[in-house]
Amino acid sequence: MAIFDYNKEALANLKIEDTSILDRLVDFETARKVHLSKERAKKDKRISLKEAVAEFVSDGDVVLDTGFGYVRTCIQSHFEIMRQKKKNLQMIGAPNTNQSYMSFAGCVYYSHSSYTGAEMRGTDKNYKRMMLQGRLKVVSEWSHGGVGQGLKAAQLGCPGVLSKQMLASDIVKYNPYLKVIQNPIKQDPDPAVFIPALYPDIVFIHAQVADKYGNAWLYGPTVNDVAGAAASKKVVITAEEIVPELDIRYNRKGTIIPFFYADAVVELPYGALPGSMPGCYYWPRQWWEKLMRLGGSSDENMGKFLDEWVFGTKDQIEFVEKLGGAKWMIEARRQTKAAEGDNEDIDFAYQEYRVDNDPGIYY
Repeated sequence: MAIFDYNKEALANLKIEDTSILDRLVDFETARKVHLSKERAKKDKRISLKEAVAEFVSDGDVVLDTGFGYVRTCIQSHFEIMRQKKKNLQMIGAPNTNQSYMSFAGCVYYSHSSYTGAEMRGTDKNYKRMMLQGRLKVVSEWSHGGVGQGLKAAQLGCPGVLSKQMLASDIVKYNPYLKVIQNPIKQDPDPAVFIPALYPDIVFIHAQVADKYGNAWLYGPTVNDVAGAAASKKVVITAEEIVPELDIRYNRKGTIIPFFYADAVVELPYGALPGSMPGCYYWPRQWWEKLMRLGGSSDENMGKFLDEWVFGTKDQIEFVEKLGGAKWMIEARRQTKAAEGDNEDIDFAYQEYRVDNDPGIYY
């Protein structure tokens, strides 16, 4: 592995003395060897989610969060990582909504932070508490665009990119990977931020459909997932449905992740729950309200919440049953079609969860 020269001001501000924890995210040499050794032949890569997590997630890995917060995000894959008690993981993404409860479960200790929360559902008090208790350590701060540009540099095979991202903020002072340098093509002073190429160890990407070889079709916002698939050393595709290769080839126009990135394929209907899946189902807003407003308020409440929804369910099917089964499925599909303009006759009003008023329903 190469020797890296990090931003010393950021190291001091974040109190990082052992910089080896930072190396694997920018270790180009190892990533190149892994990428070159990947088999390019088409073969059936279908396995179960339990098998995928057991085989491809190692303690200490850098995990890339995908989708966007709770939109087409591989949340059920994260839950399985928690059930299998993986340890000392690092996590990066844009945003990083899933770091919080994974840190509580003892899986994620190192945070490459860009954003954690659920907007109008509530602020993430648990993330703050994990940091204050020393159960989560921030090792770099990012903007969404900064993470995206680092992954894009890896996809393009570049050492990094020069950017104006994060230049006018204090983020550079809290990110060991970033350095402000002079734009080499300008004679006048023109500072730019060097963002290195980022190479996560493992990524789970949830797609609407995939074939058995790993070709995956994405509908809706792709965010950083195409670049993330190219950058990551290990790639697991999870999909709502496995379809024949010819269906991908002839019927699916738009964004395709090619099969040669994928190490494994998992058929995982409702794999984005409790997030939303464009074209498939809307997200249970009350679930996130309960997580943030009740679970996030104390260790005791968070433990009970995760025991019920994560460790108390063995897979996404049991999760759907807890949400309301067929009633939830029907309503969630109607809502996502309405949100995408395919159904006008729907009322998005719902019974909001409050700590003093739990309606007990999630649709």
